[in-house]
Formats: sequence, C-alpha cells, structure tokens
Amino acid sequence: MSVYKVIELVGTSEVSWEDAAKKAVETASKSLKNLRVAEIKDLDMKIEDGKVTAYRAKVSLSFKYETEA
Repeated sequence: MSVYKVIELVGTSEVSWEDAAKKAVETASKSLKNLRVAEIKDLDMKIEDGKVTAYRAKVSLSFKYETEA
C-alpha cells in the first residue's frame, strides 16, 4: 500500500502554458522525490497594457511518501 501527497503549484512563463507547467514540475523535482502525476488545474494569463506578458499554469502534483526502512 502506498500513500501520496498532493500539492498545488503555479508555474509562469513568458513563452507558453506548456512551458509554465513544465517549469513548475521541474522546479518541484529539485526538492521532492518520487513525483508521480501532474494535473493541469487552471490556465490563465497576466496582462499588462493590453498585452499578454506571462502565461500561468496551476498544477496539482502528487508524490509518494517514502517510508524509512
């Protein structure tokens, strides 16, 4: 039996929503181990002076708890 924790992250990118989501996962992977599933929850854009300046992706990310042996 396994136990998983689910967290929400927001990635940002000046390029695309895909890049924003990828950055969120890659950044989380630097400090979290056993990442399992990432689910895109919301997509939005930051707008300044009528122009899109950033793409944002809210990502729900799960990782498996490790038990000490």
